Amino acid sequence: MKVRFHLNGLERVVETAANRTLLEVLRTDFGLTGTKYGCGVGQCGACTVVIDGDARCACLTLIGQVDGRKVETVEGLAKGDKLHPLQKSFVEKHALQCGYCTPGMLMAAKALLDKNSSPSEEQIRVAISGNLCRCTGYVQVVAAIQDAAEKMRNS
Repeated sequence: MKVRFHLNGLERVVETAANRTLLEVLRTDFGLTGTKYGCGVGQCGACTVVIDGDARCACLTLIGQVDGRKVETVEGLAKGDKLHPLQKSFVEKHALQCGYCTPGMLMAAKALLDKNSSPSEEQIRVAISGNLCRCTGYVQVVAAIQDAAEKMRNS
């Protein structure tokens, strides 16, 4: 099957088997390895991407489901050498430990902040609730998202 979609702002076309997941296509066909394989069943959030503004698990999304849609991955956050405010805040607030969950957390947070520029702590916690991290207690992650929201509002 042939699938056309926008990936990090660029139109892409891929010819592939219909039973492949978006995660597999991103990592194998496009070399975008920031989106991680974790559990493969949508439980851990390591593969979170943004599809048409919503955080989604790429491991549960068949490639045909993104035909004609807009897909954003962690590689699309930075603009050249300029980090996205979320990335800056994650560094500044020490919200990354081993880093495996970080791309999924960033994308879940981006989906939230694109819809709500002033989320409450509870709204942030709900937005990242599908992203498991074994290294932090989420305190720094929440603080980083709050900081990024402020930076984005003031820019």
